[in-house]
Amino acid sequence: MSALIRIGAIDEDRFDRSRRIRWLDMERIESARCFVAGAGALGNEVIKNLVLSGVRSIVLVDMDYVVRSNLNRCVLFREEDALRKSMKAEIIAKRAKELNPEINITPINSRIEEIDLRCLKNYDVVFGCFDNIGARLHLNAHAYYYGVPYIDGGTDGTTGKIQVVLPPDTPCLQCATNKTHAKILEKRFSCTGADISIYEPKIPAEITTTSIIAAIQVREGLKIISGKKENCIRHVCYYNGLLNTFDSFEVSLDPMCPVHLSNLSNSIHPYSHS
Repeated sequence: MSALIRIGAIDEDRFDRSRRIRWLDMERIESARCFVAGAGALGNEVIKNLVLSGVRSIVLVDMDYVVRSNLNRCVLFREEDALRKSMKAEIIAKRAKELNPEINITPINSRIEEIDLRCLKNYDVVFGCFDNIGARLHLNAHAYYYGVPYIDGGTDGTTGKIQVVLPPDTPCLQCATNKTHAKILEKRFSCTGADISIYEPKIPAEITTTSIIAAIQVREGLKIISGKKENCIRHVCYYNGLLNTFDSFEVSLDPMCPVHLSNLSNSIHPYSHS
């Protein structure tokens, strides 16, 4: 009878199976603070994975509302959310608490450029789940400056990319930005820093790719929180769902990278709206 009681007690522990993975530090995970920017497909999956992994304190930033075309890949959105044009961050926060009522998740309906990112100093890991380059580089610059690990994810159809930035040891996102991205940024931002509206075609997206990329993002975050930074991805990792391949491309620290300058205002100026 005593053995049966012990088994029942184990099954009452929400994270018992996670605790059986030796390198996961559940005490650190449960007390960690995570900052997630972007509440689209990747943001849905990242939040879901963080909550089910035991993270209890999360801030989620996004300026957009739910539309019906989101429903093919956003697990936390519903038909009624699109009909009501509900704010993405608020809906994800609501549904995340259904997964675990004990979490503290704060939705912020705002562009990342409009937030005082000095707050990043208070977080253990920053997750980038954007669909545009400018926002990625803006968050990357601040996270690097404040010494906070930044995990960037991106998808395009059945391909995806993950980069883990561990300041000051690894190259940042800016170091890996190619000349094509730079040209896009030049078009998108005028010399005054004002956002210029240009036509940007919609990117293909489906749930199997976003779930894989987000899963890797969160797993890398759990490594960082658990004190296993040495096991993190050190280069840019590319996934191809059609060919079933993962490729790692080495990125060197760019000595001319503006993010590595000591003055934050200089490092973020090209991508800031302030």
